[in-house]
Amino acid sequence: MATITTEPGTPDLDASRLGASRETLEDYTLRFAPRSYRRWTPAVVGTSALGGIAYLADFSIGANIGIQHGTTNALLGILVAAAIIFVTGIPLAYYAARYNVDLDLITRGSGFGYYGSVLTNIIFATFTFIFFALEGSIMAQGLQLGLGVPLWLGYAVSSLMIIPLVVYGMKVLSTLQVWTTPLWLVLMAAPLLYLVLTHPESVPQFFAYEGESGVGRVSFAAIMLAAGVCLSLIAQIAEQIDYLRFMPPKTPENARRWWTAVLVAGPGWVVFGALKQAIGLFLAVYLIGHVAGGAEVANEPVHQFLAVYDQMMPGWVAVALSVVLVVLSQVKINVTNAYSGSLAWTNSFTRVTKRYPGRLVFVVVNVSIALVLMEANMFDFLNTILGFYANVAIAWIVTVATDIAVNKYLLGLSPTTPEFRRGMLHDVNPVGFVSVLVAGGVSILVFFGGLGAALQPFSPIVAVLLAVVCPPLLAVATKGRY
Repeated sequence: MATITTEPGTPDLDASRLGASRETLEDYTLRFAPRSYRRWTPAVVGTSALGGIAYLADFSIGANIGIQHGTTNALLGILVAAAIIFVTGIPLAYYAARYNVDLDLITRGSGFGYYGSVLTNIIFATFTFIFFALEGSIMAQGLQLGLGVPLWLGYAVSSLMIIPLVVYGMKVLSTLQVWTTPLWLVLMAAPLLYLVLTHPESVPQFFAYEGESGVGRVSFAAIMLAAGVCLSLIAQIAEQIDYLRFMPPKTPENARRWWTAVLVAGPGWVVFGALKQAIGLFLAVYLIGHVAGGAEVANEPVHQFLAVYDQMMPGWVAVALSVVLVVLSQVKINVTNAYSGSLAWTNSFTRVTKRYPGRLVFVVVNVSIALVLMEANMFDFLNTILGFYANVAIAWIVTVATDIAVNKYLLGLSPTTPEFRRGMLHDVNPVGFVSVLVAGGVSILVFFGGLGAALQPFSPIVAVLLAVVCPPLLAVATKGRY
């Protein structure tokens, strides 16, 4: 049986009091990580968190936006998105590591209230099953290419194999991420280095690529459209936080290592993500220009890597390594997607119904939703799905970051220490809850052209601006009483 220990400040009306002690497997559903659970070093926690960003979706995202808008616009869009994600991730990562709470508890006390944060749990759960489905689709493509497995069966295999890997929570996840990361890095970096060294002409061809539009010039609208797709990943900070909450206490002896781990594995994840997006576009441009039929599969990571591996080694080895890379990447990220998604669903269900059915129920729920998306072939509508989702994800993350930075520290209208205890919170705090509804709702309206075609590409910027402006305005208007 999992031993549930409590410390002052543990959320006493959450899962731990509603049946978590009956859970038969270690899952840390407390979301507040007591000191007895935090037995890893900053380096192990940081490496485990970064292991969760080993997904191949970045390669597809980079390829898709580059093929559509050209290299220059895509790279500038990637940089814009990375800057927003990094800045907003700093206060969230610090709070998680300093106070050992997940993003749900941070959100609860940073503008949303006890029941208000259920909205953001649903937003986050949606993130986990969208990207679970995306990674599962990529793995199914790899299994089809390497082993001849039909796509429908590959979708099922890539989903079901994850369930037994996530039932034991952080203990197993940290071991899995630490031991598999070096192999993943080698498999990912080798093709890029090979192309740069043996085909140097591929570099200028990459920068000259104009995309399907063929405009060949910098377009602010195209940059914003590309940034919008990339910003769908802004909610990844929540998965990083699911690891960072296990950071040990910061002491004078470990302060430097502590801060390094928090910044690199927290907001710093986006640096690695942006690099992967650029690499994905680089490999896609190479396929389009040098491989017969490459344009048809240029946005599929398994084909990107196979095309280069084929030049480096015998064909059967190239196929084997491509499949290994795809499977390894999918497992590394989807154990995190399934784990974090199950916590988000559990938190919401428990809070609303006062019943705790067990986290494993929601592991199955989250994986099942992802499997439905895969079978519906969501890969063909990737840009639209991610562009739409980005609006609500931006609204949530930027609102919480603004509440911490502005309402707590700059205006002093909210306690700087995160408060998540039921008895100390209103059911719904309009400061964050209304801000997300306004920022998300208006930006979605813009995304679908409701405010005119000229403004349509700028829905991510609309979401960011409203999520920055609304929280302090509402905090001042309500005089901080929430």
